[in-house]
Amino acid sequence: MTNETETTRRAALVTGSSRGIGRAVAQELARAGYDVCVNCSSEQGLPAARELADALAADCGVRTLAVAANVADAQEAATLVDAACQEFGRVDVLVNNAGITRDGLIARMKEEDFDAVVGVNLKGTFNCCKAVAQRMMKQRFGRIVNMSSVVGVAGNAGQANYAASKAGVIGLTKSLARELASRNVTANAVAPGFITTDMTAALSDKRREAMTERIAARRLGAPEDVAALVRFLASDEAGYITGQVICVDGGMSL
Repeated sequence: MTNETETTRRAALVTGSSRGIGRAVAQELARAGYDVCVNCSSEQGLPAARELADALAADCGVRTLAVAANVADAQEAATLVDAACQEFGRVDVLVNNAGITRDGLIARMKEEDFDAVVGVNLKGTFNCCKAVAQRMMKQRFGRIVNMSSVVGVAGNAGQANYAASKAGVIGLTKSLARELASRNVTANAVAPGFITTDMTAALSDKRREAMTERIAARRLGAPEDVAALVRFLASDEAGYITGQVICVDGGMSL
């Protein structure tokens, strides 16, 4: 017999959610009562994804699923969405968080490094949005949250590929908002600043200090700072917010 809470509970798919910001988002949504599909890019990351999914199910009493899929591949992205829909019956919230970096000055940047970053960060976001769009329009409800970056807003030396991909995410989000709003589907972009993740942990103390000096709050953000905003944008209370880019950067972009 199907439990009533299982039929009414909303479901979220969070790409790139086995670690970092995506992990915090998956945890936040599960605590808020969403069923959650945890995604990693390859079979190698599945143990961590399954461990998180199992922990969320045990701690939050929600249904979970772990799926390996490279969102840069349109077929894999579609299969990922299909798997979440088959498990939960629907996808109400899509959080496009999967992203990579291949930093370098443009004069020395390899073409494959540019293509790889744009492929995951921008095309991967497009692939997943396309895969859920018709479903969300048909059910007349949906929340799409695309992870951009303050680098996509202001640019950054040595990150032409990353900045281009994240700026593209903003344009994609605004276009989606115009296309989907009449069906009660919102699309918003979140632009984190310097957040404490595996990427920033690899930086030298000197670089971290220089970064902190640029932030009005004088500290790096935590993944939970971003996750709290995503949870709000996924909620009913955010139903009249669409096409927006919201920075979570401690005032760095002021």
